[in-house]
Amino acid sequence: MHLISVRAGRVLGSKNFFPQVGIEEEVGEVMSAFLAQYFLGGGERELPSEVIVNVVNEDFPALIEAIDASRGREITISHRVRGTRARWQQLAVTNAEQALAARLANRQHVAARFEALAEVLKLDEPPQRLECYDISHSSGEATVASCVVFGPEGPIKSDYRRYNIEGVTAGDDYAAMHQALTRRFSKIKDGEGKLPDILLVDGGKGQLNMARDVMNELAVPDLILLGVAKGTTRKAGFETLYLNDAAHEFTLRGDSPALHLIQQIRDEAHRFAITGHRARRGKTRRTSTLEGVAGVGPTRRRDLLKHFGGLQELSRASIEEIAKAPGISKKLAESIYASLHSE
Repeated sequence: MHLISVRAGRVLGSKNFFPQVGIEEEVGEVMSAFLAQYFLGGGERELPSEVIVNVVNEDFPALIEAIDASRGREITISHRVRGTRARWQQLAVTNAEQALAARLANRQHVAARFEALAEVLKLDEPPQRLECYDISHSSGEATVASCVVFGPEGPIKSDYRRYNIEGVTAGDDYAAMHQALTRRFSKIKDGEGKLPDILLVDGGKGQLNMARDVMNELAVPDLILLGVAKGTTRKAGFETLYLNDAAHEFTLRGDSPALHLIQQIRDEAHRFAITGHRARRGKTRRTSTLEGVAGVGPTRRRDLLKHFGGLQELSRASIEEIAKAPGISKKLAESIYASLHSE
């Protein structure tokens, strides 16, 4: 499904959607279901006066009535159009075809990499689910572990997970990995989630041994463990791999499709961990220095930050300036100032 937004005769943007549909569904049914979800599925999307489609469906009149009843405005769904609108319609069709072709080609590419990995690991058939874990922090601050999941068709983003790590020594990546894996695979023991065919950890021997210890502690059924360590040059293509334990060390050629898959998943886990860490660190830095001040609850913290424009500006303020903020007494201003400058 490709959507082009046109306002006042100008194309403002476009977006691809790949709805999950059954093979038996007709194209018109898919279009009707998509439009219903897009315009009635929650959120105040801008409602156009006209929607141009390339298929028709008998449900369109009922859909128009539902949109009118829900949004208070009737729209037109057009199929046979001419001139400029026909060119917009054809552009959307062409873009949809190209997006679909690219998605299918990517799936075939990823599937070929899965087959190559199966060959390298001497598996009877390609794995169906790979999970990769990574740790991110800044000198031990706001540690976050990431879990990304890939299948033969590519990333399974609905199964991605992040874990805020608590109660471990700052900078102890092994303890952080132990906590993340324990939390994840304890749920599998309780019947939640799917067991991966291959568990991939970034960090080499140490993290691989940690993963193996967790699997043994939880008595998780046998699964393949794969550790990835940067080579001596720390450049992509020179990674050292460990299969199940540190004794089974091997490398792959830089042009190996199996290695490319491992790098792709490893890099995605790293990206997902970093974005989670940055978000957590930012939230912590915005609020942590004020959380310990008696009399400054969530509402007052928010009002203070809004009044000064942020924590950095608040930190620069004098006691007298803080006391001028709404609801802040001189005594409370002194406590806030002391907390902000305690270091």
